[in-house]
Amino acid sequence: MSFLQSFPRNYNIGRILMGIGMFWFWLLIIPDKFYFKSPISMELQDFNSLKTILSLAVPLVAYLVITECKEFLAVRGLGLCLLMAAAPILAAAWQEPHTFKFLMPLYAYAMIVKGLFMVGMPYLTRDLINWATVNSGRFKVLSILGLAYGVTILVCSILFWGS
Repeated sequence: MSFLQSFPRNYNIGRILMGIGMFWFWLLIIPDKFYFKSPISMELQDFNSLKTILSLAVPLVAYLVITECKEFLAVRGLGLCLLMAAAPILAAAWQEPHTFKFLMPLYAYAMIVKGLFMVGMPYLTRDLINWATVNSGRFKVLSILGLAYGVTILVCSILFWGS
């Protein structure tokens, strides 16, 4: 609980999370003409011509954000990582024929919404953490609910998605 309460203003963790998120984004938009080909590069359709500019701007923006935006950097970095992690989860669940396939996209869309709020309004995450950790009983109930959702996904993956 004490780690969660100090997390929003933890600058060192924020630098790490923001660096991971920006590097992940950079790997997605890097053009094919660079000195190496990214294994996770994606097409930007009408914006493919901007890949070179973006691939040069992302490291600069990452540096500026990490050095100049010290308030709630950990929350913003975690939000960026949540946004980046939602795409592979949605891609993995795409065209799954099983009945309980909605559990993973539901989680991914929750990650997207939470990530957008974390990046845009990080003080809400601080307030949510303060609300969740106001007493140990509430924290335990929320932890058990999260664990139950994880166990549900694990059981469904073993029983239904194991092919």
